[in-house]
Formats: sequence, structure tokens, C-alpha cells
Amino acid sequence: MDLLENLTAIDNKLSHRHIDLDPNGYFIIYLDRDAGLICAKHFTNVIDDRGLAVDPETGKVIPAKGKVERTHTTLFSGRTAKELCVKIFEETQSPHVTMLDHAAYLGREFVRAEIALVTGKEYVQD
Repeated sequence: MDLLENLTAIDNKLSHRHIDLDPNGYFIIYLDRDAGLICAKHFTNVIDDRGLAVDPETGKVIPAKGKVERTHTTLFSGRTAKELCVKIFEETQSPHVTMLDHAAYLGREFVRAEIALVTGKEYVQD
């Protein structure tokens, strides 16, 4: 197995670990290739006693996969991962992220999205 395969295997294994959800919400990350932007829609949620994210308005569990019809609270966009991180973590008054592991995850995802934007490859949020 070559180095890239080893690194991919490590990341794939880590993608299946348990994570606690941030009580201040979650982000859906995507590319706007026409505008040359990395976009991150922030959604609020409530964490129930089972540790599941629920819609604050309906109380229904938010599924991890599939299409969910919800309205985002904020849309952030940037041309680079760094620009997007500055907007979210330094330029906003209300904390959209309250957990360090969530912040680290977002940083990793924004870099992956930036690489996909620059190379033209597909970006799928982990």
C-alpha cells in the first residue's frame, strides 16, 4: 500500500468515530464554482438527551444523510479556507462554534474545499 492509500485509510477510519455535536449548530459546506467561493451555511440545532441534533422549531431529529428542508441562519463565504475561517471565528460577535473539535473539523473541511475549488475536483463534505 502506498503513502496516499495509507493516509486515506487513516482518514476513512477516523470519519466513522463518535463525535459530540456542537450545541450552537452545524455547517453545510459547498462550492460556488462560478463565483470562485467556498460557502458554509450555518444552521442552529438543539442537542437532545440522547445526543442527537433536533430542529429547534419542530423538535424533530435532523437526519445525518439525505435532504433536509431547513433555513440556514447565516451564510459565510470566502475565496480561501483562511478567509472563511477569519469571517466565522474572528469577525462575528455570536459564536457559531463552541467546541474545539468542531472548529478543527471546519478548518480541515475548508482546506479540502479550497483544494477542490482550485483543482476542479469534486468536493463532498465529510
